[in-house]
Amino acid sequence: MLKIENVSKTFNPGTINEKKALTGLSLEIYDGDFVTIIGSNGAGKSTLFNAIAGSFYPDEGYIELDDTDITFMPEHRRARVIGRLFQDPLLGTAPHMTIEENLAVAYLRASTQRHQYFSRIGKADKKLFRERLALLDMGLEDRMDNPVGLLSGGQRQALTLLMATVVTPKLLLLDEHTAALDPATADKVLELTRSIVRERSITCLMVTHNMKQALEMGNRTLMMDSGKVVFDVRGPERFAMTVDDLLRKFAENAGKALDNDRILLSTEEGV
Repeated sequence: MLKIENVSKTFNPGTINEKKALTGLSLEIYDGDFVTIIGSNGAGKSTLFNAIAGSFYPDEGYIELDDTDITFMPEHRRARVIGRLFQDPLLGTAPHMTIEENLAVAYLRASTQRHQYFSRIGKADKKLFRERLALLDMGLEDRMDNPVGLLSGGQRQALTLLMATVVTPKLLLLDEHTAALDPATADKVLELTRSIVRERSITCLMVTHNMKQALEMGNRTLMMDSGKVVFDVRGPERFAMTVDDLLRKFAENAGKALDNDRILLSTEEGV
């Protein structure tokens, strides 16, 4: 349902700051896939997400979503069908607006009508918001009139996850969305992620620095290096793999060992 064909992107071309972020990247994601993505800093993971979400247009290649070419579709139009979470819990919500207002903005995002207003949010919609908030098990359903800026980082990230999926997206992009949270909260948000993605059958791409997570979450794992995919595994082969197997495959395909301290530390600690 997502096809990326020969996509390349170079920032600051022709200058001393030239950076080839994506290099002839081709990838097909199938309906219902839950793909984990791992790679060193600068491997192109977030750049790939930016290309899909429309934060910039690629220099070469094209991107299709559900057989529709979105290569040059404006970012705000893609946001109707693509949900996204960032590493920073402060992104993705408006701190001075209430929980209910933030959910209303997310809910109206998917509307095909040109003009939408908060007045269109009725009792049934607010009831839906309360029900979805209750699933987070954080008591937020009783704080719908509170400004989001009063919430903890974990609560804001859980709310952002809910906002990204309150209208089921065609595609969900998770860019290390638990990396800034404490371990207990991160586990809770991950379990919420797993539950929502499974119950709604959402096609999902999730960047993580955790090798164990990369093999246990979802049904497919990609490893990136130098702006391209160097390893793609799924099915029985993935099920049988260990973290050491994954590290070895990366070294074989990338021609070098993985050198990201965060990834290697998480491998040693098993967290």
